[in-house]
Amino acid sequence: MGKDKNPRRVADNEAMAKLRMLKTSPQKLNLLAQMIRGKKVEKALSDLTFSKKRTALDVKKCLQSAIANAENNHGLDVDTLVVAEAWVGKNLVMKRGRPRARGRFGRIQKPFSELTIKVRQVEESA
Repeated sequence: MGKDKNPRRVADNEAMAKLRMLKTSPQKLNLLAQMIRGKKVEKALSDLTFSKKRTALDVKKCLQSAIANAENNHGLDVDTLVVAEAWVGKNLVMKRGRPRARGRFGRIQKPFSELTIKVRQVEESA
């Protein structure tokens, strides 16, 4: 009689985590997303740990959240997880400005972005 259950947005062997309102441009964040795409989660975590980028800590937290979702919510094995997808999207852009010469106004844009990480369990091939 009630409403139908919502279908899952990810497959049975996948889990995802989303990070919104991250104070960096999508272009800079995409460099980190490219770095971890397709890697095993242990390797991706170690790459993010030793990265010199400022937002690497936030990306690492999002990846750890996706791993925790896979383990606790979907019952997946952590040792066989791979970063299946990692994509970046735009979010709000704060418009600020600075006075310039001859009465003009220089526009400064402060972009925010969002990150989605999807991890997938793969079978170990012997």
